[in-house]
Amino acid sequence: MLAALVESSDDAIIAKDLSGRILSWNRGAERLYGYSASEMVGATLDVLIPPASPNELADILARISRGERIEHYETVRRTKDGRLVDVSLTVSPMFDREGRIVGASAIARDVSDRKKTERQIRGDEELLRSIVESAVDGIVVINAKGEIQEFNNAAERFFGYARGEIIGRNVNALMPAPFDAEHDRYIARYLETGEAKIIGKGREVVARRKDGTTFPVHLSVGEMSVGGRRMFIGIMHDLTARVEMEAQLREQATLVRLGEMAAVIAHEVKNPLAAVRGAIQVIGKRLPPDSRDAPVVTEIVSRLDALNQLVGDLLLFARPPRAHLIPIDIKSLVTATVALLYEDAAHQGLRIDVAGNAPPVLGDAELLKIVFLNLLLNSAHATGKNGTIQIRLSQARDACEVVVADNGPGISPEIRSKLFTPFVTTKARGTGLGLSTVKSLLDAHSGSIRLDCPPGGGTVVTVRVPLARIQRSD
Repeated sequence: MLAALVESSDDAIIAKDLSGRILSWNRGAERLYGYSASEMVGATLDVLIPPASPNELADILARISRGERIEHYETVRRTKDGRLVDVSLTVSPMFDREGRIVGASAIARDVSDRKKTERQIRGDEELLRSIVESAVDGIVVINAKGEIQEFNNAAERFFGYARGEIIGRNVNALMPAPFDAEHDRYIARYLETGEAKIIGKGREVVARRKDGTTFPVHLSVGEMSVGGRRMFIGIMHDLTARVEMEAQLREQATLVRLGEMAAVIAHEVKNPLAAVRGAIQVIGKRLPPDSRDAPVVTEIVSRLDALNQLVGDLLLFARPPRAHLIPIDIKSLVTATVALLYEDAAHQGLRIDVAGNAPPVLGDAELLKIVFLNLLLNSAHATGKNGTIQIRLSQARDACEVVVADNGPGISPEIRSKLFTPFVTTKARGTGLGLSTVKSLLDAHSGSIRLDCPPGGGTVVTVRVPLARIQRSD
């Protein structure tokens, strides 16, 4: 009966002595290794051991000699035709009537198909992980409790968390209030009712970084089953650049409409305004010198001049003149603009220092005068009659850098971010077009402007204009 069981087994069953000499060889061994019993009985097992494992048989026999039983030992064996097969071995000591270990019985099972499947699965897993880790979108996997199970490289960049510090935490750590408090209830409701609000769909949401800041993302959520467990995978695309671009496009469209409206208004107002001013001046000349109405006429003319200046600002903003670029001595232009400011008695108490130098720039002198005059007037209004303004000129690689710094009170961050938006001003009586026009004129020069407020107070404006020699070399 025992012999019949051994012969009918699909597994290879081999008996050997402690030297490795084969004592029995069943049909399962013939099928697995390709050798017949007549070829192998009396031979040693060395023929089945691949060259890469020369000491394996000796190690197994040494363990058997100590009375150990080896279970589910996975290794590789060589068949008669030279193929290598994966096998799982169970090796047990054999005892004689006196209880002495005289050999070993080995049962070998062919696990090649299973090992091949495992290798394929590992390869697929590595491929999938490589795809997930190289994805530009953030990928987060959570379980039914909302605990984060996977967090790819892009998600680390988006949120500022290292994978090790976020795995296991609730996904609501990535959400701003009030969505963080609602998320667990949403998962519970979905698992109970199957009602999906996000799963299987995509929508734009707000995500929260580790530092607490938020950013817009497009979120797609899918459901999957892994080993019988329900899991949810979220794929997030950072929309920050797109949202900023949309905001810029809306702002540009608004500016175009504002410009068109301003141009129409300014054109329709300017000529009648000049006629009214002329008529008022004629009336004023007809009044006696000692007339009590003479100061009123003077005040009306002054107000009309202010209104005319506003109309001029609107026209400059709406239809900035085309820049005619030629090499300009930037220091002479800045010095001339300072002198122009000093001609106004209201600013003669200011202290304006000009230092440094720079090579010629490629620019339009009249337009750059408007730029620097606007900046100086802003600083003068901020510092008061006895303030100090420092102007520093220098070369910064391919551009001239002009820094205008004052000792005024500075500008709050809320206003600072909007200062280049038309009609935003910090002055009690201002149009809010000055800095918008300045930026527009510098854009026409391929230049730039930056505004900073140091912690110690004051405002620092940095203007960059390309150098003339750099432009000519292009």
